[in-house]
Amino acid sequence: MLSDVLPFLACPHCDGGLSLVDGSVRCPGRHSFDVARQGYVSLLPGDTPGGVGDTAAMVGARQRFLAAGHFAPIAAAVASAARGATGAVADLGAGSGYYLARVLDAAPAYGIALDVSKYALRVAARAHPRIGAVACDVWRRIPVRDGVVSVALNVFAPRNGAQTHRILEPGGTLVVVTPTERHLAELVAAFGLLTVDERKEERLATELSPHFTPSAREDVEYAMSLRPEDVDAVIGMGPSARHGDTRLDSDVQTTVTASVTVRTYTRR
Repeated sequence: MLSDVLPFLACPHCDGGLSLVDGSVRCPGRHSFDVARQGYVSLLPGDTPGGVGDTAAMVGARQRFLAAGHFAPIAAAVASAARGATGAVADLGAGSGYYLARVLDAAPAYGIALDVSKYALRVAARAHPRIGAVACDVWRRIPVRDGVVSVALNVFAPRNGAQTHRILEPGGTLVVVTPTERHLAELVAAFGLLTVDERKEERLATELSPHFTPSAREDVEYAMSLRPEDVDAVIGMGPSARHGDTRLDSDVQTTVTASVTVRTYTRR
């Protein structure tokens, strides 16, 4: 619920504390932010361009695919890496809130779902009773107070190492999930989907090493048996959703590899 996470948030204009007053979120500096009827609040700066983030179609595809349980082993690994979370857990690029909800199922904490997509936040706001959903741009100053987050999640999403370091408490934990080159390899080959950057490992180290120390790593790889509608959904929920028609005509199930690395870091 949004009111539960307000003590951890900060005004994007003046960095002041926030409170809920008559259906709006306000700070002492008189900045006011309307709460959407779906339960999330937008703390995006006024100059943020429209149409950014996941579309309604992409969010719908993600909901269908995740609800079928195909990425449940990945969610379980994320929840295990985040065990012991207390206070606040922030999910940067939370999407529909699926992974954050799994973490909260196992931890007595409140969840802050941060994303730029209003369509994703409409779903995230209802993903768990202890989630508060907030629209923000992770490439700018994240509207979360300094040092109040015990665990930050970054699952298949952009990373801002400096801002994540700022909002984490001393010794706090960052959990990062990235795909390997084998992730969805069968679909990449069949449909010419976007591939994993071969320099991803190098870029990840460059982004995070000034702020975090690696503490654990788990490789999660398994075979999924996908129906045509599942294949359509997993393609439609990702970056390849904008790259043409990938719908299957066959009713034959397809074996597809899920392959990710779950890394855990400690705040320097």
